[in-house]
Amino acid sequence: MTTRWLVKPKPEQETIHSLQEVLGVSDTIAHLLVQRGIRDFNSAKEFFRPSLEKLHNPFLMKDMDKAVERIIKAVESGENIMVYGDYDVDGATSVALMYDYLKNYSEHVTFYIPDRYKEGYGISQAGIDYAEDNGITLIVALDCGIKAIDKVDYANQKGIDFVICDHHLPSETLPAAVAILDPKRLDCDYPFEGLSGCGVGFKLIQALSTHFRTTKKELYTYLDLVVVSIAADIVPMIGENRILAHFGLKVLNDSPRLGLRMLIPKESMGHVDISKIVFSIAPKINAAGRIKQATDAVRLLISDNEITARKYVSEIMSLNTQRKSLDAEITESAIKQITENNQQYKFSTVVYNPAWHKGVIGIVASRLTEVFYRPTVVFTKGEDGDLVASVRSVKGFDVYEAIASCADLLDRYGGHMYAAGLSMKEVNLPNFKRKFEEAVKNKIHKTQQIPTVEIDTELTFDQIDAKFIRILKQFQPYGPGNLAPQFLSKNIRSAGGERILGRNQEHLKFNVFHPAVRKVFSAIAFGRGDLKNRIKTEPFDMVYHIEENIWQGKSHLQLRVTDIRFPEVI
Repeated sequence: MTTRWLVKPKPEQETIHSLQEVLGVSDTIAHLLVQRGIRDFNSAKEFFRPSLEKLHNPFLMKDMDKAVERIIKAVESGENIMVYGDYDVDGATSVALMYDYLKNYSEHVTFYIPDRYKEGYGISQAGIDYAEDNGITLIVALDCGIKAIDKVDYANQKGIDFVICDHHLPSETLPAAVAILDPKRLDCDYPFEGLSGCGVGFKLIQALSTHFRTTKKELYTYLDLVVVSIAADIVPMIGENRILAHFGLKVLNDSPRLGLRMLIPKESMGHVDISKIVFSIAPKINAAGRIKQATDAVRLLISDNEITARKYVSEIMSLNTQRKSLDAEITESAIKQITENNQQYKFSTVVYNPAWHKGVIGIVASRLTEVFYRPTVVFTKGEDGDLVASVRSVKGFDVYEAIASCADLLDRYGGHMYAAGLSMKEVNLPNFKRKFEEAVKNKIHKTQQIPTVEIDTELTFDQIDAKFIRILKQFQPYGPGNLAPQFLSKNIRSAGGERILGRNQEHLKFNVFHPAVRKVFSAIAFGRGDLKNRIKTEPFDMVYHIEENIWQGKSHLQLRVTDIRFPEVI
């Protein structure tokens, strides 16, 4: 697929030079820091030396005092408390965190995860009925609930109170809960809006710790759950999240809870980074909720018994294998449907098969967006006979707005700029396809139809030395707002060692050098096995980021290639 290379504007040289002098770093490192909003010694210190002392006071969050007061009352009077959460990674880690914390102070705590297929997302009537049947008088809802106005009213009628901990955008009207913790509330002055659902849960236990006299050391053991949620939910890796993620990775690598330790691949033990969470740990936790029920994922995360934990790990790994198989099968089926119907030339992708598994259509939508690079809707049939869909977008295009323009055809929809979900009657599918295609065609810009490779700066191989690598490693943890720096190096040549890797022989491993520099680096280009012969004979320009590759316990530097171009011969 054709890509557009975009080198980010270079910051003012005066600012770069000033920071370079203060920190004693190279021009390139100073350049990268200024790009990330770091312009002086103090902001650089906060970036390179995250401190738990810099975490915000949890009582700055609107309603925190009310939430703490209600939970303390429930604990001290022996009320039955139910921790309620979503079925994804953020929800499962949130529930595990809150349940594990509260059970230290109360014997009357249980948890509940809704069934994805029978109850759907968010607070369900079935969940509230379960609470009533079990004498629950307080529900602490995490990673959901901010729009559950009717459900909270239903609970109130039954004498059940709600404390809501959410991080999604609220509507103008809020549920009638005892307390609503959400940094995105318009009337909330909390200094950082980007927390994950589990992050909001952590702020609540941080506030509760002032009453229950939880030591900071005990409190920080929960950060392994928090960093998994931060990575999986793709929240900004800046501000308070950077602190939580930095120390969460320390816990995850030094002394992770039993359940997470069992999900870490053996070769990654002690070397887990954000990427490893996103591509290895999180999908396993997610598989439980996608294919069956997320309850087993929570049970694993709160388990302190190795035999019990192994049982849950075995179940989760089996579900993850099923998830991978379904993902591959449905993606292949969808691509076939697109090409057979000549849909690859449209502005949007809309596919449907009633047999596709509801739990993986979101993954499939993401894969199709990567293959065809256009706003994508993947439909399947729900349990009630209506169609349900996952929607994904391309960079810069507001797919939620395009979906909203089809609202007259939909029963329900929700989401944000890059991802959404919807349901509708099957009879409306032809009109939806037409209307959605028209909405995308009228709004999408030409530049949004071509994948953009953003480049931080050009780099020559002689600049890659031990000090540069040492400082670059300290830019981690990476994530939105602090992505791994991408470099461009020109006129690169292969130094041999070309090998094809991967089950389908799709990845290329090779060595690279520049004729003017006496250094050779190992490189890997995922999905570019087709270039094996060409790179042997032609010079090329290369976009990449620098990473540490750990194999069989040994660490070495590796250039992870994003894209390769061969200069045109005139």
